Amino acid sequence: MKYVCDAPGEKTWFRIETQAEAAVESDVMRHAVEKFFSQEREKATQTYQPPSRSFIEQDIGLNAHVQRAMALFLTLRDAEGNALATAMLPPEGRDDRNFRTIIVGVGNDDPYPEHGNAIRALARHLGIALDRERCYPYRRA
Repeated sequence: MKYVCDAPGEKTWFRIETQAEAAVESDVMRHAVEKFFSQEREKATQTYQPPSRSFIEQDIGLNAHVQRAMALFLTLRDAEGNALATAMLPPEGRDDRNFRTIIVGVGNDDPYPEHGNAIRALARHLGIALDRERCYPYRRA
């Protein structure tokens, strides 16, 4: 995982960078981020254009391309490392109204009541809007 930014209440946002990290996040958070991570990584990989036709050089730059092109997956952690929320944002955290931004808590619960300040800190850090109406997909009565 890669550090992204700090948030109020001794919380920190980290980027999920590998399939293994996504699998752990899915397990501890009881949701399907691993599935979405795999799908987004595959989509980004499909858009890669190798710099050379030489077999040995075909994957030069692939990882950097995938990091830029795929959705940004983040995890909010407390000071003890406990997972609190998971976010799927547009590539490179850019504002993209056509992208389905998702932020969920444990078991797909609404993270905004408990972690709204941390989500707002991430929004300020990235310079994008992360309002509940747009980012929390499960409206519960």
